[in-house]
Amino acid sequence: MSKRRRHSAKLAPVEAAQAPAGVEAFTFGDPVSVLDRRELLDYVECLPVGNKYYDPPLSFDGLARSFRAAVHHSSPIYVKRNILLKTFRPHPLLSRSAFERLVIDLEIFGNAYVQEITARTGKLLQLDVPLAKYMRRGIELDRYWFVRGWKDEHEFPRGSVFQLMSPDINQEIYGLPEYLSALNATWLNESATLFRRRYYKNGSHAGFILYMTDAAQSQDDVNALREALKNAKGPGNFRNLFMYAPSGKKDGIQIIPVAEVAAKDEFWNIKNVTRDDQLAAHRVPPQLLGLLPNNTGGFGDVGKAAAVFAANEVEPMQQRLRSINDWLGEEVIRFDPYTIPGLAEPSAEPPIR
Repeated sequence: MSKRRRHSAKLAPVEAAQAPAGVEAFTFGDPVSVLDRRELLDYVECLPVGNKYYDPPLSFDGLARSFRAAVHHSSPIYVKRNILLKTFRPHPLLSRSAFERLVIDLEIFGNAYVQEITARTGKLLQLDVPLAKYMRRGIELDRYWFVRGWKDEHEFPRGSVFQLMSPDINQEIYGLPEYLSALNATWLNESATLFRRRYYKNGSHAGFILYMTDAAQSQDDVNALREALKNAKGPGNFRNLFMYAPSGKKDGIQIIPVAEVAAKDEFWNIKNVTRDDQLAAHRVPPQLLGLLPNNTGGFGDVGKAAAVFAANEVEPMQQRLRSINDWLGEEVIRFDPYTIPGLAEPSAEPPIR
């Protein structure tokens, strides 16, 4: 019995290989909406860690990694940072470098923190900006922790930290950035770029099929052509080939591309669509990012675009940052009007202090 079983086990793959191939049919999964059953967990997104602090509603490490995933995601953030840094008026308590970290954290994580550094006498010496990536808000909401791994935890003195955040609609513990809806476009843009880079770096992909049906060709000619194609790779590739076919017919030798043209067009479409999604999420005019227009008309007057951007995006961010003054009871965050030399000022009214 055991021998028969072993014998039948050996014949099974052979019989399966000889069976005629049938038609396979499959279906894709149903579309997944952003309003899925997962929103039931919105009430428990910020889970408490012991009796100390809350975990953020999503991975701050993932947001930090995504920051440099695509140029159209990081560049708008740097544009806003540069404009705010240009208009910021330094204060003895808050340096330019600390203010720069404050803006970057707020734009990337939707949270920024300011810590009071005081002397033993209680006098305020300076304002520090802890890294928002590692900041955690305590179970008692006026307590804050700096957490780098579960073993490295530091609690700040109570009442010494101010949290500036972009409000979330599901919870009030942490803020969330405004570009979350464009993260899928950012990751797709990165994946397309990495795939294309691997495609060129590989060098072993099939570029075309040389299809020969001309009966005038001898086997020696075919062997010589095959050898020439084999040698046309590595350093010095993209060489020219000469083929002589006496008495050959039209279309007797054809070159059929495999997927190069389709892959090129698809790569171009993915990059353009994901770029537009990211720019729509950040709301930065393309003129300020150095993008080249695809049409002959261009993007329009860069001065007018900068003025509208300053009024709709920069000034609201300045107002949000001024909330630090309310917490301190002192005007530390101050801005000069946003002006561009050679262009009219965006607004003739004095800035709101």
